[in-house]
Amino acid sequence: MKHVILGAGPAGVIAAETLRKHAPGDDITLVGDEPEAPYSRMAIPYLLMGNIKEDGTHLRRGKDHYRAQRITLKPGRAKAVDIAARSVTLEDGSTLAYDRLLIATGSSPSDPPIPGVHSVGVHHCWTLADARAIAQRANKGARVLQMGAGFIGCIIMESLAARGVQLTVVEMGDRMVPRMMGPTAGGMIKDWCETKGVRVYTGARVEAIEPAEAPPQAADVHGKPGLLSRIASAVGIGPGGDRAAPAAAAANGALRVRLSNGKTLEADLVISATGVKPNIGFLQDSGVTCLLGVLTDEHLQTNVPGVYAAGDCAEALDMISGKTIVSAIQPNAADQARVAALNMVGRPSVLKGVTQINVLDTLGLVSTSFGDWQGVPGGQQVELTEPTRGRHVSLQFAGDRLVGCNSVGWTDHVGVMRGLVEGQVALGEWKDRLLADPTQLMAAYLARAQAQEGRALVKAS
Repeated sequence: MKHVILGAGPAGVIAAETLRKHAPGDDITLVGDEPEAPYSRMAIPYLLMGNIKEDGTHLRRGKDHYRAQRITLKPGRAKAVDIAARSVTLEDGSTLAYDRLLIATGSSPSDPPIPGVHSVGVHHCWTLADARAIAQRANKGARVLQMGAGFIGCIIMESLAARGVQLTVVEMGDRMVPRMMGPTAGGMIKDWCETKGVRVYTGARVEAIEPAEAPPQAADVHGKPGLLSRIASAVGIGPGGDRAAPAAAAANGALRVRLSNGKTLEADLVISATGVKPNIGFLQDSGVTCLLGVLTDEHLQTNVPGVYAAGDCAEALDMISGKTIVSAIQPNAADQARVAALNMVGRPSVLKGVTQINVLDTLGLVSTSFGDWQGVPGGQQVELTEPTRGRHVSLQFAGDRLVGCNSVGWTDHVGVMRGLVEGQVALGEWKDRLLADPTQLMAAYLARAQAQEGRALVKAS
């Protein structure tokens, strides 16, 4: 049997290895659209921090790993899928026949419609090529402006701060991490970042990016730079007393960035971290159903028999909300890849559901988001904020179940919150206790989750 996997990220690699384990005689082709060995994008910030080298980003060590597994690595990018002919056409015109197809093409950064967004010195932080370009400009003291303060943006921000740059972050939302945190939590993260030396503008957007120009120097009567200008230049002080070298910066590709709040900033590097979108354009008119991502069932199969999807491009059922979602986190990609691969070799397997989990470390401040953190219609909620201790927690209930939560600086309860949300634990009278005192999460979990597990064991026996 011929298996073709489109995408050589974590989902693609895990699926290929699972296929090999359970189908030792099958043909497996793994298609990747980058010249690198398969690697993890989540490792790129650690590369920029200097914690690892490039080979530390690789998903598997050893040059012969894929050859030893008899997995064919093929460079290329999918252009179209013909479900009738069971073939994939790549952008170079070649075709691959398949018996089973896994779409694991991941996602790509989206470019905001900003004049100058493709200028030299503007980069995403998504590929190893991006990381190399960023490392050349993000030296200690460099002026770096980052567009976007979402989950990915905050991870990138951590790596930039570690390089000792002068960092400015611009976020369109009214708070940092707006798709993960409520107003109080997002505001606390912003305040924390500013205490760490990061300048943060929320409720603002970049309107244009253009090359910076050296400001004119004051001239004497002969049209030459005046004495004060020559002295300032000699000691490296720019106009207005700033210790800088504007002319040199312009020559090195400095950029001028105009913001919607009326401010204009100069930067040596601009990072675009304004969101991603699933790589599914090649499936248009293929007959494979796509919504936000490639729609799958509990077996990770699409509406087309023999065609599966996993990872950041897949849309699967969220067991808590009962809706299909794209949840672009690596644990989900791994689970989906294994389930899809097992079904591809005829070993029935069911995905228990995707998980909406976000645990974020922003310059040392840990925040979390689980499930329906914004609440549900008719539900109850409680918040507790302790500004002096840098702590905040928000709990959302539907009936007597915890369906979502946020926390900032509350690291002791991370596992408990996840367990209560994912386990859909019936809290009974503990719901009212938590509404009165949300710090009782651990006690509620021990009282109700363990009791629920005990009942399940008795029933199973």
